[in-house]
Amino acid sequence: MHTLELRNVNSGYDKKTVLHDVNLTIHEPSIYVVLGPNGAGKTTLFRTIAGILEPYSGEVVFDGENVTSSRDVRKRINYLSHYNAIPEEMTVYNALTFYANVQGGSAEEVLALLHLQELRDTKVSDLSQGQKKRVSVAKVFLRERDLYLMDEPTSNLDPGYSKEIRDILIKLSKDKIVLYSTHNLYEASDIGTNLILIKDGTIALADKIANIKLREYRVGIRTSTDISKIVDAKRVEQGYYVLSVSNPEEAGRILTKLIENGVLVTEMRQLENPLQELFETA
Repeated sequence: MHTLELRNVNSGYDKKTVLHDVNLTIHEPSIYVVLGPNGAGKTTLFRTIAGILEPYSGEVVFDGENVTSSRDVRKRINYLSHYNAIPEEMTVYNALTFYANVQGGSAEEVLALLHLQELRDTKVSDLSQGQKKRVSVAKVFLRERDLYLMDEPTSNLDPGYSKEIRDILIKLSKDKIVLYSTHNLYEASDIGTNLILIKDGTIALADKIANIKLREYRVGIRTSTDISKIVDAKRVEQGYYVLSVSNPEEAGRILTKLIENGVLVTEMRQLENPLQELFETA
């Protein structure tokens, strides 16, 4: 089991502090979704943990060793920037081979893992933004590490490729720590078990996603039957009868009531993401 600690970390760029007295301890392998509006400090957090930025004060410690002062510790951390840092003049295969020669791993294996074989001999400069992102992600998976910092890994990717990357990270998170930033709230709920919410360069919340509650749940029910006389469904919205409930358990009781009254329910879904409220107030 690995442990990541940030102890009173202040960090930033050009003497401008972005992170303010950040304290955070992570000691369970899992995916930790990092949320926050643009400019909140997510990328600065990742770059500081990776050892790219040296804190103005405080320290980042991984498994008991200071990240800034230990090159061996930094080798156990893999950081995916939201920028596609791949040499434009190289082919995909040559670029991945270059990184494999430096840090270890197999270009052939990650080409297969990310289904990039058809782009093997294509120059990076000729790739679309989505293709460049896939190559950047492939570079991260060349060699297994103990800590993964994934800054918007699925931006510019279609749903199929996004799911492949999430599946790889979910498998890795069984015994690794993965920090994963995204602006896609449904993706965050789907992949993450824990949430780190950043507001104005501070940790506003760190908790399990399952513990986050909405003030109100809006549930949509799709059925060909008018259910407004059975339950308090106020209106039809995008084909759904809409109900407000205080918690998911109440929604379950409503579903049971409808079934007992002979209603055929073809779909029932939560209309709001449980992270939306937090994100909008961050």
